[in-house]
Amino acid sequence: MRIVSLVPSVTETLLAWGVTPVAVTRFCEHPELSTVGGTKDPDVAAIVDLAPDLVVMNEEENRREDADALQGEGLAVHVVRVRAVADVPASLEQLAAAVGVDAPARDPVGNEALVALRAFVPIWRRPWMTLNADTYGSSLLRLIGIENVFGAAADRYPETTLGEAAALGPDVVLAPSEPYPFGDRHVAELTQVAPVELVDGKDLFWWGVRTAGARERLAQRLAIGSSRRWGAPDDSA
Repeated sequence: MRIVSLVPSVTETLLAWGVTPVAVTRFCEHPELSTVGGTKDPDVAAIVDLAPDLVVMNEEENRREDADALQGEGLAVHVVRVRAVADVPASLEQLAAAVGVDAPARDPVGNEALVALRAFVPIWRRPWMTLNADTYGSSLLRLIGIENVFGAAADRYPETTLGEAAALGPDVVLAPSEPYPFGDRHVAELTQVAPVELVDGKDLFWWGVRTAGARERLAQRLAIGSSRRWGAPDDSA
């Protein structure tokens, strides 16, 4: 099949399955593949010219108007919807069926761990934005015992301030490398909220073949962080 993937995590998953898309977005981080714009601004005309059998999109990362435009041109569109880790197995099976490959074996989702830390997770700066409990990233953190201090927010991606975040008393700020590229230069600013741990945004937000490994990597990363910064015993002593 000729497949266009407009979702970075889907591109990663398809390649792991041995399926190479004819085009992807510039955010998919595969320079060897042709690109057709971004997740929010795909080049619809270029996609139509490729005559794909299927375009894969995501309800959050892509825009409804682009999906409508592609379907209006007669293209088949498969939309993935993942708001929690529990959605991943079925979504992978549906994606596999849509692209004509055998469904992968289901990875066990597992149970949520007891809450060990409360975290503020910024996802954007100017304005500051975060996420609530009805999101994949928040559900992944719950599985490893991290409570999102903005979990009860009415908006899925609310705007906030560092003062509001600090007032909620998080134990840690988990600053991901995407969608906003938080890094060392932001640590001093975020430390006014709580101690800062820089984490891989792909592990936190990309679902698919990455999910199982991401859960383990984040758990290990934050276990290191808790022993170093939040008073847990240091096994290396």
